[in-house]
Amino acid sequence: MGIAPASHRSDGRLSSVQAWATVALLFVASIISVIDRSLLNIVVDTVKVDLGVSDVQISLLQGLAFGLFYATMGIWLGFVADRTSRRLLIVAGIGLWSLATIGSGLAQSFGSLFVARLLVGLGEAALAPAAISLIADMFPPDKRGRPIGLYLMGQAVASGVSIFVGGSLLAAAGRGAFADWPLIATLAPWRIVFVLCGLLGLVVSGAFLLTTEPRRGPGSSERLPFSVQAKAAFDHFNHNRGHLASVYMGFAICFLGAYGAFAWQFAMLSRSFAASPLAVAAQLGPLSIGFGLAGPLIGGFLVDHMVKRGGPPYVLRLLVALPLLALPSACAVLAPTLGSACIFAASLAGVVSMVGTATLSYIQSVVPGHMRGFSVSMTGLVNTLIGSAIGPFLVATMTEHVFKADASVGYSILCVACPAYIIAAACYALAGRQPDLSRRAPVPALGQFAGDVS
Repeated sequence: MGIAPASHRSDGRLSSVQAWATVALLFVASIISVIDRSLLNIVVDTVKVDLGVSDVQISLLQGLAFGLFYATMGIWLGFVADRTSRRLLIVAGIGLWSLATIGSGLAQSFGSLFVARLLVGLGEAALAPAAISLIADMFPPDKRGRPIGLYLMGQAVASGVSIFVGGSLLAAAGRGAFADWPLIATLAPWRIVFVLCGLLGLVVSGAFLLTTEPRRGPGSSERLPFSVQAKAAFDHFNHNRGHLASVYMGFAICFLGAYGAFAWQFAMLSRSFAASPLAVAAQLGPLSIGFGLAGPLIGGFLVDHMVKRGGPPYVLRLLVALPLLALPSACAVLAPTLGSACIFAASLAGVVSMVGTATLSYIQSVVPGHMRGFSVSMTGLVNTLIGSAIGPFLVATMTEHVFKADASVGYSILCVACPAYIIAAACYALAGRQPDLSRRAPVPALGQFAGDVS
């Protein structure tokens, strides 16, 4: 049973109603994923007291525990998305991370919470490869920008939504609003928040059972041995290594600057303008949500427009310019007032969502059908290892060892992020100077690999 009457069109894609209904569910799933991964950030102090853990252990739960499986297992799950039902993979992924979120709320020690966070990362690693691959098979190349943008919009606004939802549930639990609920009434408020958010995820997981799997495009690897699929994917990357490496490095380095800024911009605004956290949140939160909503919509429109004008190579022209739009956000410390600084800082949410929309749309347009999920999982790998792992660390290191003053964190952001955005634009420009993949000699077909193996 599908969301709409299950009728595939002549080109193998779903009806418009089915396709956009699935995208809407993916939008919700992307919000849920960010909420569940970031809940710990909202209840740090109460978790420390309840479980008797240190700041260092909390940092391991926030970073290593989640990122370890998210980055490494994502590659394998990308291959899985290319050869199995992506709909069921999403159901399983959301189900796993939702149960792990519930488990986080029931954890009684650092070790059990660490394992739960590992499983949250594993479940969430399944979403992006399957989601982008689904969109690629539900929409033609010149109409993929907007649905990919809508999916990424969920992540762009989810941080603000997470603070609102988590904070509201925590306050309600503290007032005893769930005192009559069975099973959770005796739990500490922070534990109730985890359990309720996990239950919400299970509902979203079940909703995907009502969707319909679209027919895969040419080059599907569903019926081929894994070894054949993996060999074909890696051979394609090797055959086009210069071009694809430039694209992936542009993406990763852009997000190195973005993650470094995101991790410290709240502290920068508070320290540089002597503002309370409440005053910063009151201005930065709504602005970030606004830019997060606008960015994917504008990015999706621009991507579709560029594809219609000149095909995928024109998207690379767009990607040369987009990282440079983030430069003002890196210079927020130079703004004259808190309000203007918040506008500059919040604009980053819109710019990076446009970069993400354009990059993922481009990659889906130039890789074969048998490696769509794998190609997306590669963005998650480089983004985690280079972007989220190095960006915040570089900013903190520069503040501590170069400027040697906490109040100078804004200048650390400027020194890390500005070069990152310029280098990212240069990487995309380098990719654009090479022959586009559609004009290069193709790698051997999957069928030939299968014949070689047999």
